[in-house]
Amino acid sequence: MRVYNFSAGPAMLPIEALTVAQSELTDWKGSGMSVLEVSHRGKDFVACAAETEQLLREVLAVPDNYRVLFLQGGASGQFDAIPLNLTAAGDRVDFIKTGQWSAKAIKAAKAQGLEVSVIADQAASNYTDTPAADSLVVDPSAAYLHYTPNETIGGVEFGYVPAAGEVPLVADFSSTILSRPINVADYGLIYAGAQKNMGPSGLCVTIVRDDLLGRARPGTPSIWNYSEMAAADSMLNTPPTFGVYLLGLILKWVADLGGLPAMAERNRAKAEALYGFIDASGYYSNPVAADSRSWMNVPFLQANAELDKTFVAEAAAAGLTNLAGHRSVGGMRASIYNAMPAEGVQALIDFMTDFERRNG
Repeated sequence: MRVYNFSAGPAMLPIEALTVAQSELTDWKGSGMSVLEVSHRGKDFVACAAETEQLLREVLAVPDNYRVLFLQGGASGQFDAIPLNLTAAGDRVDFIKTGQWSAKAIKAAKAQGLEVSVIADQAASNYTDTPAADSLVVDPSAAYLHYTPNETIGGVEFGYVPAAGEVPLVADFSSTILSRPINVADYGLIYAGAQKNMGPSGLCVTIVRDDLLGRARPGTPSIWNYSEMAAADSMLNTPPTFGVYLLGLILKWVADLGGLPAMAERNRAKAEALYGFIDASGYYSNPVAADSRSWMNVPFLQANAELDKTFVAEAAAAGLTNLAGHRSVGGMRASIYNAMPAEGVQALIDFMTDFERRNG
């Protein structure tokens, strides 16, 4: 039985894409082989990768002067790869710190001999909000400004794009990619681990503007050198082939539903329903500032924290899985990525209503 999987990642994926993958798993394109078995240099997979890239360009409206890279190592690998490609030792880089994932990116940059300036740190709110847009002052000499549009653990999301001037803006879109339209041209580089809205873990999509290529430090590993990977169409080594294939199926699903504008309406409605219920409840609460609430990751607390494990266990028995909050935060967290249907959110609300009636 399929459950409603509220995991923060690897996350619930669209059943429509998974069903196609299932039907093709042992015999892809009449080859008598699985897509997991074919050569990444064979004409069928080369065409598959090219189609996936073209679909991504169309769905995200990626400008022609950006390269799309299919990389390994997840978003965490890019915490190291970005400084290697965009800076020299001693360069200044600016960061906005809004939670644990931006903190990890900061730590990686510091390890590479950079002058790291955290121009906004939301520690005073315990990372439950985002800085005011007009409070950000970016050093024009910075090699880039990095921020995390959506902090998966804390459920904190930017409602605006930080203004960086001529400084390249770099963003970790792992938890919000494909959830709504974005203007790729606002960014010098965006990157996203696939395991939320794009497919299985192991694949990271990096989209980088052409003028930022060719800056890699000497000694940068070739598989993380953006110029070398772009020149090889992301096939300098064996790419995460199944991830690229499944991303293509998911992009077709997004396009069939009406593209990112339709996905935005779908996600907005789900988030508004869940937050509306929490706010109206006298039993549940959400700790995040109203203007910084994530559409994708909704943390919530109940009045009696001693019942958290009971809540999670009873929810799982009801087919609502992976609702425990991150170990560093506690409480509960519902991740409602693209593949989570409105029916799943309503089933969660119904369960929460009943749990409150029995325990409130």
